[in-house]
Amino acid sequence: MNTYIFIFEVIGTIAFAISGALTGMRREMDIFGIAVLGITTAVGGGMVRDAILGITPVSALIRPEFILIAGATSLLIFPTLINKHIVLNKNLFEKIFLIADSIGLGIFTAYGFLVGFEAGFSEWFLLISVAVITGVGGGVMRDIFALQKPIIFVRHIYATASIAGAIVCYAVNLYFNINWAIVLCFIVVFILRILSAHLDLDLPKAKYYHEFNLK
Repeated sequence: MNTYIFIFEVIGTIAFAISGALTGMRREMDIFGIAVLGITTAVGGGMVRDAILGITPVSALIRPEFILIAGATSLLIFPTLINKHIVLNKNLFEKIFLIADSIGLGIFTAYGFLVGFEAGFSEWFLLISVAVITGVGGGVMRDIFALQKPIIFVRHIYATASIAGAIVCYAVNLYFNINWAIVLCFIVVFILRILSAHLDLDLPKAKYYHEFNLK
């Protein structure tokens, strides 16, 4: 495996594992639950991607080092002092979660595109779709396991940032090469995600709770 790509994937795995573990800590899960959330966030999207592309067994089970990295990362931030200091400080929690989740989203959107491309697919819609699924899939699983609304449906520019990055990745790859494409994809996703959070930008929402007495 290309060392550059391996390091890229490791960084994404650690970042997403941190966001998953933090979510588990906030939901007051035990150490096993925190580890599961960290692992799920890190490899969940990739497992769905592989199933769609017909890559079986899925790569996370063939290359368990990424599951081990995600699990170890989750356990490293579990100790009580770290747990208490981060979770009880709302601003610190939000900053760490945002940065980690944005890094993971950017890296895995780009990596998802790369996997589809290297598998021999060239259809633009397929490549963009698997890139986005890889980027957001683990986070959706994390939020569902944590019994909360998935971030991609309610907060900031999330899946939209992943879609934008995937489109940039496809376009750049057409005229330059895949290495430039995945780097620019990551940059676009990361910047859009951070800016949307900083500026508190959200997509338009339907707000009819009072009219329909929904809870």
